[in-house]
Amino acid sequence: MSRIAACFQTLQAQGKKALIPYITAGDPHPSITVPLMHSMVEAGANIIELGVPFSDPMADGPTIQLAHERALVHNTSLTSILAMVQAFRQTNQTTPVVLMGYLNPIEIMGYEAFAQAAQVAGVDGVLTVDLPPEEGKQVLPLFKAHGLDPIFLVAPTTPAHRMQAIAEAASGFIYYVSLKGVTGANTLDTAQVAERLKQMREYTQLALGVGFGIKDAATAAAVGQVADAVVVGSALIKQVEATPDDHPRIIKNISGLLASMRTALDA
Repeated sequence: MSRIAACFQTLQAQGKKALIPYITAGDPHPSITVPLMHSMVEAGANIIELGVPFSDPMADGPTIQLAHERALVHNTSLTSILAMVQAFRQTNQTTPVVLMGYLNPIEIMGYEAFAQAAQVAGVDGVLTVDLPPEEGKQVLPLFKAHGLDPIFLVAPTTPAHRMQAIAEAASGFIYYVSLKGVTGANTLDTAQVAERLKQMREYTQLALGVGFGIKDAATAAAVGQVADAVVVGSALIKQVEATPDDHPRIIKNISGLLASMRTALDA
C-alpha cells in the first residue's frame, strides 16, 4: 500500500479529513523548504504538496506565480527538490509528499530518470497539471512502476466522460478544483462542490481532495464537511510574500494558519 493510500485509510478510521498544504519548493530560499515541511507536519498537515518552480505556471494565479519566480532566482531545480525530499525523509518516513507542477522539467530530466530518482528520494505522488490522462499512456505506467501515484485535476467544467477517464487513470487521490480560474481566485460555493463530489463518487472510490479557494479555518471546515481532503496553497504563500526575508516568521505564520485549519477540521 502506498503512503498516500495508508494516510487516507488511517484518517478514515479516525474519522478525520486530510489537510494538504502546498508550498513552492525553494521559496523564498531553498534553505527554508525542509524545515518548513517539518513544521507543517507538526502543525497538523497529513500530506505535503511541493510545488516544482516553472517559468510558465499556467494554472496558478499571481501569488503562486511570484513564488515560482522567487524560487527560480535561486536556481531551484527538479534535481534540487528531490534532494530536499530526501533530506525530509531522513527523519520523516510516514508523511506523503506529492510533487505538483508542469511537464517540462520532467520531460527535460527524462521520464525514466525522473521516476527512478523520485522513488529513491521518497516522493509518493506526481500531479502534473499539463499531462492529461489521454497523453500519459506511456508515462503513467512508468510512474506507477516506481511507486508514484499519478494525481489528476477535475474542474467544475469537467464532463462526466472525462471524470470517468481521470478516475481510471488516477491513484492516491483526485484533486477537485473548486473554482473556474487560477489558484487564489474567487470564492468557492460549498454546495456546488458537494454536488460535484457526489457526481465524482459514481466513478471512483479514491479519496477526493478539494483545493483553490481555501483561505482560512472557516473555509477549510466547510469544505471538510463534504471532501476527504482540503488543499491550501495561496493562503500559505501569502505568508511568504509578506515577509520573504524573515524565515522564522514565515514558519511561525504558516504553522499557525495550518494549526487553525487542523483544529477547525477536527471540530
